[in-house]
Amino acid sequence: MKNSIFSHRSIRKFKSKGIGEATLRKIINAGIRASNTGNMQVYSIIVTQDPIIREQLWDQVHFKQNMVKQAPVHVTFCVDVNRFHKWCEISNTEISYDNFLWFINGSVDAVLASQNTTLEAENEGLGVCYLGTVTYNADKVIQILDLPKGVIPITAIVMGYPDEDPDLTDRLPYEGVVHMEKYQDYSLEAIKNIHKEKEESEFYKNIVAENNVPNLATVFTEKRYKKQDNIHMSNAFLTVLKDQGFFNQ
Repeated sequence: MKNSIFSHRSIRKFKSKGIGEATLRKIINAGIRASNTGNMQVYSIIVTQDPIIREQLWDQVHFKQNMVKQAPVHVTFCVDVNRFHKWCEISNTEISYDNFLWFINGSVDAVLASQNTTLEAENEGLGVCYLGTVTYNADKVIQILDLPKGVIPITAIVMGYPDEDPDLTDRLPYEGVVHMEKYQDYSLEAIKNIHKEKEESEFYKNIVAENNVPNLATVFTEKRYKKQDNIHMSNAFLTVLKDQGFFNQ
């Protein structure tokens, strides 16, 4: 497990080899063993291997990233209060989980399950890549995967045997993200030092040059995650939450 944590790489090229049923079940069971709120497990895991469904996800959700079709398994992690509500209904007790608090609790549960799944997949010699496009196109995920009210897709991974060995992805230094005892707000000098290594690397210098912008922060704010796009996708996701039965009370 320690080797998996410190050698994690995002894999975007996969071999055609499938994942055996026993191995896949073990990996998903690792996700199920994750910590969760109140031991209620208000999440669901959707394992998709059907190539037709994966092509729909590739085409309509994930901006036609080739790894979505290459990887033999696509796994979607969802908030799911639908199952718990039905249990409450047959138990003749109050239904009260279609609200913001339980959307957050379910999101935490789903992400914890996804991380356990990822770690076990890597222990089994597989590669994975997270797909941040799930919340951008949550309405299409809901349609493709037949998600009922009370179920919201939060994140997804593709999984398979790697056909590449990329370098480790950089991370901010320990001091850049860790606060001891209490939050210590950042001085401007500290911000510069935290991002210095990233900004001075040839890899990111090339990205800045390719985008014809003055610095790396501008790549993120004006090229990758534009304000107007963020607002549009935020509003779209809020609409999905309401349509799926949250925040209507």
